[in-house]
Amino acid sequence: MVDPDAPNPSEPTLREYLHWLVTDIPGTTDSNFVNVVELYDSPRPTTGIHRFVFALFKQLGHGTVEPQPNQWRQNFCTREFAINYNLGLPVAVSYFNCQRESGFWW
Repeated sequence: MVDPDAPNPSEPTLREYLHWLVTDIPGTTDSNFVNVVELYDSPRPTTGIHRFVFALFKQLGHGTVEPQPNQWRQNFCTREFAINYNLGLPVAVSYFNCQRESGFWW
């Protein structure tokens, strides 16, 4: 899950910001392993409307994608990541928009 609009959509100098990275997701329900490389970091946009993108790639096999955790969040590149690990094109993509609600908390 990445935010291509960080820190703000008008000037996305941190694009893409990596919010979550999981590998080795089983393709069946009879497996129980996954590898959480980067823990989920919830969206917290400070300004503007941000897009949050989920991209799902099919790995060549279990353990074929083993990046080092905590090495990047800012300036992650989904395209380079897919090329480096021979993932090809995404098999599924979804996204949502998010923006900070203004107002006062009493």
